[in-house]
Amino acid sequence: MAEDHFRISGTTRLTGLLGSPVSHSFSPLIQNEAFRLLGIDCRYLCFAADEAHLPAAVQGLVALQAAGWNCTMPDKYRMAELCEELDPEAALMQSVNTVKNDGGHLIGYSTDGAGFLRSLRSAGGNPAGARMTVLGAGGAARAIVARAALEGMECIHVFNRRGAHFTQMEELMRRLSKKSTCRLILSDFGSFEALRDSISQSNILANATSVGMGVQSEACLIPDRSFLRPGLIVSDIIYHPLQTKLLRLAAQAGCTAVNGIPMLVGQGAESFRIWTGQEMPVGPVSALLEEEIRRRG
Repeated sequence: MAEDHFRISGTTRLTGLLGSPVSHSFSPLIQNEAFRLLGIDCRYLCFAADEAHLPAAVQGLVALQAAGWNCTMPDKYRMAELCEELDPEAALMQSVNTVKNDGGHLIGYSTDGAGFLRSLRSAGGNPAGARMTVLGAGGAARAIVARAALEGMECIHVFNRRGAHFTQMEELMRRLSKKSTCRLILSDFGSFEALRDSISQSNILANATSVGMGVQSEACLIPDRSFLRPGLIVSDIIYHPLQTKLLRLAAQAGCTAVNGIPMLVGQGAESFRIWTGQEMPVGPVSALLEEEIRRRG
């Protein structure tokens, strides 16, 4: 990254990530490589800011004329309140992970669902008229469900234990039912037979939980590969490790297996497009990200 066109100058614009913690984020790698490849005079940095400090951080970024920024937990819901305008998807979820600073007028977006749909299409999937089973009801799952329903999916069946996330998904589904014809079903994760039946009728299975990540690398919410079949697209939003136990089972069952890299890069690409008006070169960016994940082990 030492090329002349990537030097910081007096006209370099700022983008970045707000959240707490942010030190683990791969977003600087993704965004700065895209800026470098396209010769765009922007840089992307991480800023630790929790909900209490978010308004002051936002005020500072506006004063510095930052082009925009991402935000991650725990800031997504508070960020929605700080924006003057929300795109329809962010308004539906009351959650923002991408902000465009238009001369001090802050426009909030939710790009996680769009990132998932990009990854689905890259695997040959088409949301229109499809059926999907989703594991989990947290923020990522809600973003996936919202975008998929708005893009014409026929049926989405979500499984999660009862609790706060279950209730939040229930509320989202109520709002979605007024804006989409998608059939939305929410079930307690208590019956493997109900899960098996749902998967058997689905074109797509998406794990939107952290089960299978880090110290849980040998954990899996699917008991065995008999739940899967050839032709099913199995997407796991986890990208570390690159191949979870679920994806290994999917490969053994003849499914199309997709890890979390296409979604991670895809949501970043949506943010990049919002800030720059240009398409991110996702191929080389994805290759660099995978190389870095392997390097970190």
